[in-house]
Amino acid sequence: MPPVVINLSYLVASVLFIMGLKGMSHPRTAVRGNTLGATGMLIAIVVTLLDRSIISYEVIFAGLVLGSAIGAVMAIRVQMTAMPQMVALLNGFGGGASVLVAGAALVEVGVAGGGYQTQMTVATSLSALIGGVTFFGSLVAFGKLQDLITGNAVVFPGQHLLNALVALGAVGLAVGVVLRPESMEIYWALVAVAAVLGVLATIGIGGADMPVVISLLNSYSGLAASATGFVLQNNMLIIAGSLVGASGIILTQIMCKAMNRSLANVLFGGLGAVATTSAKADDVYAGKVKSASPDEIAILLDSARRVVFVPGYGMAVSQAQHAVRSLAQLLESKGAEVIFAVHPVAGRMPGHMNVLLAEADVPYEALLEMDVVNPMFPQTDVAIVIGANDVVNPVARTDPKSPIAGMPILDVDKARTVVVIKRSLSPGFAGIPNPLFAAENTLMYFSDGQKAVNDLIAAVKEAS
Repeated sequence: MPPVVINLSYLVASVLFIMGLKGMSHPRTAVRGNTLGATGMLIAIVVTLLDRSIISYEVIFAGLVLGSAIGAVMAIRVQMTAMPQMVALLNGFGGGASVLVAGAALVEVGVAGGGYQTQMTVATSLSALIGGVTFFGSLVAFGKLQDLITGNAVVFPGQHLLNALVALGAVGLAVGVVLRPESMEIYWALVAVAAVLGVLATIGIGGADMPVVISLLNSYSGLAASATGFVLQNNMLIIAGSLVGASGIILTQIMCKAMNRSLANVLFGGLGAVATTSAKADDVYAGKVKSASPDEIAILLDSARRVVFVPGYGMAVSQAQHAVRSLAQLLESKGAEVIFAVHPVAGRMPGHMNVLLAEADVPYEALLEMDVVNPMFPQTDVAIVIGANDVVNPVARTDPKSPIAGMPILDVDKARTVVVIKRSLSPGFAGIPNPLFAAENTLMYFSDGQKAVNDLIAAVKEAS
């Protein structure tokens, strides 16, 4: 296939990628955007396979079959609640692929007799460095989300100094790859040091910051792919990787703002963080928590004019989104205004709650962002919190020494009555008690999310 046709096809695919990203910026056009992006990728794959530089299709076909089989099994078996760790793992696979492809290209040039170009060696170094950090950092993120390792931030004396030394070592080895590209030992040493850096940089980040980490690792995987595009001199890979890298870093900045975190804090695993303290659970809850039954809550809902649902990770775990939608429809049929307040980092990944509620056919217009819904809480009769914790913890506003100090939260405590559906008083990702659970206007409903909402539906129907 002539190079001009290949480049023109890549240009068309790139335009489709950009249009796809634009479409996915709004739920109404998200499906069309996803289709455009998939079409662009199909064009890029077909054109690449038809390129004359392809030597053998057998290995490619075998990889396609194996990868498709693994992907299909994962897509079918992985629950929506496990999607965050799935995304973290896929980010890692992207970084790992970049490492292997760049290394293979380096070997290929060496076998052909050298002739290393500076652009290629520099790009190869970046692929190894960024890809190694991405792959092993993503494995740590996966382990934290899957509860294979502690979700708390692992901090030890001299941690930042060690991180800096490892980073300097990685940069030195990257320079070594550029100066001596024929030495694969230096390349793999760079990958090994990048792996250590990825682990150290991620292990120091707590579970509460996982949404930010996931979007950041997504950006890293795009940058690694873009660097590999320069290694292969493939314009399509450069453009696609750049789009992923740029969109990932923009999303990371949005997440940082939503959590009152600096990007440096996330990038360097807590750099600039101050020592934090929190009250003991017994001091916060002792003698103050009021539990309620479905019938008691149903009486409140029967006369409520405005009800705000606040979903969290507990809703995802219990798969309660469909029951929540049914309860919302029931309350609307009784004349109540029903709103869903979605915090940007509720759940374990950006947009986690939006995806679950969309799955349950909750109208997008009913999903309000934090800045819009917060002024509405003082005029809200009942706020129902389903499995959310840190994103509704008023300590963020009142305690400057708290781990979540300054984090923008949903002001549910300002509603006339707050109903919190949780299995227990266990803390959220930040690991601190929530005074909301012991507030004067709060009723705790201890139960599984789905069962609790279904019992509420039955109680509301009986109260009518």
